[in-house]
Amino acid sequence: MSRRTTTALIRRALPGALLWAALAAPGAAADLLGLNAPRPWWQTAAGAAVLAAAVAVSRARPVLALGLAAGLGLAASPSLFTLSYGPALSVLAFLLGRRSDRTRPALYAFPAVAAAGTVLVLIRHNDPVVEWLVLIGTLLFGAVFPWLAGRYRRQARELVAAGWSRAAQLEREQEIVADRARLRERARIAQDMHDSLGHELSLIALRAGALQVAPGLGATHRAAAAELREAAASATDRLRDIIGVLRDVGPPGPAPLAPPDDSLSALVNRAAASGLPVRARLGGGAALPPLAERAAYRVVQEALTNAAKHAPGAEVTVTVDTGPRETLVTVVSGPAVTVVSGPAPAGGASSAAGSGTGLLALRERVALAGGEFTAGACADGGGFTVSARLPHEPGPGLTAAFPAAFPAAFPGALPAVGGQAGGGARPDALADARRTARRRLAVPFAVAAATGAVFVAGAFGWYAYVKAHSVLKPADYAALRLGAPYADVAPHLPDRQVADPPADRAPGAPPAGAECRYYRASGELFVSVDHFRLCFRDGHLVAKSRIPRAGAAGVVEQEEQEEKEWLR
Repeated sequence: MSRRTTTALIRRALPGALLWAALAAPGAAADLLGLNAPRPWWQTAAGAAVLAAAVAVSRARPVLALGLAAGLGLAASPSLFTLSYGPALSVLAFLLGRRSDRTRPALYAFPAVAAAGTVLVLIRHNDPVVEWLVLIGTLLFGAVFPWLAGRYRRQARELVAAGWSRAAQLEREQEIVADRARLRERARIAQDMHDSLGHELSLIALRAGALQVAPGLGATHRAAAAELREAAASATDRLRDIIGVLRDVGPPGPAPLAPPDDSLSALVNRAAASGLPVRARLGGGAALPPLAERAAYRVVQEALTNAAKHAPGAEVTVTVDTGPRETLVTVVSGPAVTVVSGPAPAGGASSAAGSGTGLLALRERVALAGGEFTAGACADGGGFTVSARLPHEPGPGLTAAFPAAFPAAFPGALPAVGGQAGGGARPDALADARRTARRRLAVPFAVAAATGAVFVAGAFGWYAYVKAHSVLKPADYAALRLGAPYADVAPHLPDRQVADPPADRAPGAPPAGAECRYYRASGELFVSVDHFRLCFRDGHLVAKSRIPRAGAAGVVEQEEQEEKEWLR
């Protein structure tokens, strides 16, 4: 065996050995100091061996360890109150609460110990009530309370571990939230690229096409214009591919705070300056709310972009009607044009289908503003119409569908970040959880404390009843005459006798063959009082003695002398 293995074994066995020494020390000390009744050495050794077995199994079988300690205590005293094994019972009960994750074994073990102790108490001839109260008190304060303390310690450690685990989880959640925020930002940038750059590239292609067919242009310049148009169409294709990678397939994020330094009138004027035949009726009403204004700008921008890409030269009509509660945006392109979002070939209208991301984005933006969006061919089949109805105030169902658009007005709808308020969670949820944990820990202690209080009150009441009903008044004691039959003595006697008579302070041995009874001379509680001893033989009072309280030996001699004189 290597030195490292030996050291590991010693470290593993040392805590158990120290625990066994601590549990066995009270028994050995009580024997050496004479606090225990004399007993053979092998009983002390057997008790130490049982304690060693209890320590050995206390980690894997804590209930069995508690049972072994309780068995030693019951073997030494049916009331379980012993100096030798009481500390071991408390320590192993504490370890049971700390090491066992279930409460049911303990709930079975404690009643079993109480039942076994009750049987042993009933077998003895002493007053069973007093000894049973001692048994229950010892079990409650010497086993149940330590077990609850162990449970509290275990739950406290579990709460600390759960707290650290929760902190690590919150850190992971914060990282996930940050990643999602970056993805949303990428999606927003992709949408802006589609809306802004795609629109500008379409206008470039439109201007290049107009330049290509301009009269008086030389062949070299005409070829350069054609190449420029093809390059713009190719750039539009590459832009669509990039957006397909960056675009988020999840719910839409918040739109840009404002259009990029532009307005509806400036957008229409720039498209017209690029050669797109566009007519606009924008109205002159009050300024639109920011959300409706952004949506209207994007609708017009995307519709003009599609018209420039797929129907160059077709006439486009833009109409914006602003009412008191909503705004209606309508964009109608020229005839015989299939409006799709995608690049146009170098010559003529597009015959290929685009990706459709533009119209999908418009539908999302209009829905984000609480409106309705439609797009399709005109009824006569001679053009394409894009229409959006935009309310000036969001509807009641908007915040539920798109809560991210209104963080200031509806903070509770935002997802939780780092365990803070959000997602319907209340800000005081952590405080509520702490209060619930405290209640779960406090209720068992409160129940045990209430049980202990009831037990103490019951024990005190029984103690007072027993002491009060075992008092023989000094006047009645003085009236008793030696030799009187029991029938004459009985009316002067109390209901009960003293269960624990001070026989060690008695004036001497009782008369041979006599049966002696002990009574208290005073009803005082929790103090040493004088006692009377009455001895009967053959139904007659043959001896009576006064047993003084501790420290009054002179009275013993006087009473004893009087009795000796009577006996002579």
